[in-house]
Amino acid sequence: MWLLWQKGRQASGYDKLLLARMKRPIAFDCYLLRFPKGSEVPPHKDEVQTGRHFRLNVILKKAAKGGEFLCDQCLIDRPRIKLFRPDLHAHAVSRIEQGRRWVLSVGWLRKDKRM
Repeated sequence: MWLLWQKGRQASGYDKLLLARMKRPIAFDCYLLRFPKGSEVPPHKDEVQTGRHFRLNVILKKAAKGGEFLCDQCLIDRPRIKLFRPDLHAHAVSRIEQGRRWVLSVGWLRKDKRM
């Protein structure tokens, strides 16, 4: 649903707000994610049926304690910018121990074999 907060995946305590979604010419989505104290995301992969899944996470606000993004392998791994392949590499967020964490998350699917 658009512009309504929903519970995040894995029943892990975070919320997501769909900002944009498109299926053609490229499958793409954009979410605002909020992680309150106590939330976390266990290690997982995001399976796709076809193509290659990419996700760019921009950390808008770090938690005061905890809330670290963990990934087996990132294409770009900067303190506030993470570009990764969620279909290939396990990723997680450590438990938010203090404060809140806010993330702008943009994902897309590519059908070609490059990269």
